[in-house]
Amino acid sequence: MKKILFFLGVSLLTCCTTLKNSKTQAFNWEGANVYFLLTDRFNNGDKSNDVNFGRTEKAAVLRGFEGGDLRGIIQKIDDNYFSDLGINAIWMTPIVEQIHGATDEGTGKTYGFHGYWAKDWTALDPNFGTKADLKELVDKAHAKGIRIVLDAVINHTGPVTSADPVYPNTWVRTSPQCQYRNYENTTACTLVANLPDVLTESDVPAELPQMLVDKWKKEGRLEAEMTSLNEFFARTGYPKAPKYYIMKWLADYVQEFGIDGYRVDTVKHTNEDVWKDFQQVCQQSFEIYKRNNADKVLDNNLFFLVGEVYGYGISQKQVYDFGDKKVNYYQNGFKSLINFDFKGDANKPYEELFSNYSKLLHSDLNGKTVMNYLTSHDDGSPFDKDRKRTYEAATKLLLAPGISQVYYGDETARSLQIPGTNGDATLRSNMNWSDLQDNAGTKKLLEHYQKLGKFRADHPAVGAGVHQYLGSVPDYWFSRIYVRDGFSDKVVIGLDLPAGEKITDILKVFAAGTKLRDAYSGKTTIVTKDLLAIVNTPYSIVLFEEIR
Repeated sequence: MKKILFFLGVSLLTCCTTLKNSKTQAFNWEGANVYFLLTDRFNNGDKSNDVNFGRTEKAAVLRGFEGGDLRGIIQKIDDNYFSDLGINAIWMTPIVEQIHGATDEGTGKTYGFHGYWAKDWTALDPNFGTKADLKELVDKAHAKGIRIVLDAVINHTGPVTSADPVYPNTWVRTSPQCQYRNYENTTACTLVANLPDVLTESDVPAELPQMLVDKWKKEGRLEAEMTSLNEFFARTGYPKAPKYYIMKWLADYVQEFGIDGYRVDTVKHTNEDVWKDFQQVCQQSFEIYKRNNADKVLDNNLFFLVGEVYGYGISQKQVYDFGDKKVNYYQNGFKSLINFDFKGDANKPYEELFSNYSKLLHSDLNGKTVMNYLTSHDDGSPFDKDRKRTYEAATKLLLAPGISQVYYGDETARSLQIPGTNGDATLRSNMNWSDLQDNAGTKKLLEHYQKLGKFRADHPAVGAGVHQYLGSVPDYWFSRIYVRDGFSDKVVIGLDLPAGEKITDILKVFAAGTKLRDAYSGKTTIVTKDLLAIVNTPYSIVLFEEIR
């Protein structure tokens, strides 16, 4: 098999902050602040696309399409909603064309509003918008220093319905159902009943499903799709196996629109080498996009992959154990894995949490990272299900080492307990925009997220730097210092502080005479000759950054 060739072009660096310690700051995935949203539930920007493909059957509560779309996300990019939160990457649920019918998995009649039930990977679902919308979204996000992460599903197709025939048996298996007891019965099986499993372990060439051929012909794009496929397989040397068709289709969104990364669904349910190939295919497409759009290149980062290995946590370091086999997904294409430990670790005191994560990320996981979250779309046991610890949740998430993943509505205390719902539908309600207009408490919480988020975005030291405890019991102070490729960044942070005057020993993090700004209150101070920083604010948090 021929090796994929990579074209490493000249890349540009993006300045993300006006408060720089040394040289020009480049975006860093290890310290990213990611906003995760369900495309269908975030914001309805185009009501004309709310119903397609005859999806008019009454669905169970929050199990049908609700109207959210790409246009709604664009509107919030235009309004600086993400920029004001310090978000520098948006991850959205899959937007490819979903099954047309509804199905019941035991929680009520459900449509593919969530995006994980693909019917045709080459098309966008019109409920979410058009390719012109996607291009506008990516371009506008990039103009504001925000990266776009789409969601990739290669493991399975959508369920079979009367409107959605099963893919041929050269593409999928429909049994056995996974038992999750070992490697084989986690990978070579269907996740649940009626969710056809793509034969991702196979390199055997397969003909295109006739239903796709007929569909493309009807839509007037068969010749273009076939020409593109033939070029891909000729260029890469891959066999025409199902997994490589899907990789190509997903990488087309990289090559055409310049998306920056993929969150990969159901990672542990395929053989791990699939993801190494997928990263290579996406990387090549990323370089082709950069070569063809030199004026739009943001930086020289590689294409980003973050994986959902369900049950993986940072405590497992680089290895996931199936019981009969251990797999290192970091050696198979992934820069980051979603950290399922964090919601439990967040119950620990600040120093225990922060110091342990920093130690792991700068030793066993050096050069890699994890994506921390406290709430998500499919985790029924979030950190703060009742939304009673919202400020603590924000502080721990946004100041913890690693990538922070804000789930839509964390910043507005969107309810996670919706009457009448079954299963994960309760986690997927519509964004509570009205609370931002009518609820003073919601506005105050949003301001807290904004201050912490902007500070994190301005300083890669927060998420990617080395943590150091500075003491000062009973107050809590620490520093983070980041140095890479000629760029340096350092901050000093205090938490759980009393209102009024606050004094901390800088311990040589900043020199005497250095001008500092507390990004939380906006107040400034100068480090004394005794290396003390003194500031008087009504808040319990101090976020010291150097003023240049």
